[in-house]
Amino acid sequence: MPKKLFVVSACLAGHFCRYDGGSKPHPKIVKLCRLGFCVPVCPEKLSGLPTPRPPCEQLDGQIICKNGQNVTGQFLVGAEKALQIALQSCCAKAILKSRSPSCGVGTVYDGSFTGSCRNGMGIFAAMLKDAGFELYTEENIPDGFLP
Repeated sequence: MPKKLFVVSACLAGHFCRYDGGSKPHPKIVKLCRLGFCVPVCPEKLSGLPTPRPPCEQLDGQIICKNGQNVTGQFLVGAEKALQIALQSCCAKAILKSRSPSCGVGTVYDGSFTGSCRNGMGIFAAMLKDAGFELYTEENIPDGFLP
């Protein structure tokens, strides 16, 4: 398998995998993927959760859907699968969707479902960090990273 430089949140690459069934394509990340420099993953989709699905946020170390369902176990399964894909693809850096309960880097939604945030890491982002990946979001990509 050819070496990829980045693992990226699939929604940023234009994949329709967000909780609402949509995507959040970032033009430079889409181009980076087209050029073959990244591997897009969606830990939530890999978890077996449906698309669309209820919105989820982190609360007291758990991932809770707006309807009250605890989906922490599913999120952990999906994050582990996504981590294995990133490792097998020889990625060393990640560009992840900001504030996501899976992919947030440094900031995540706080569990109130009001749009409020707190300091924290998404489950997948934390696994990548522990594995030694450099982490970025679509909001803080260093200059020169992307075409």
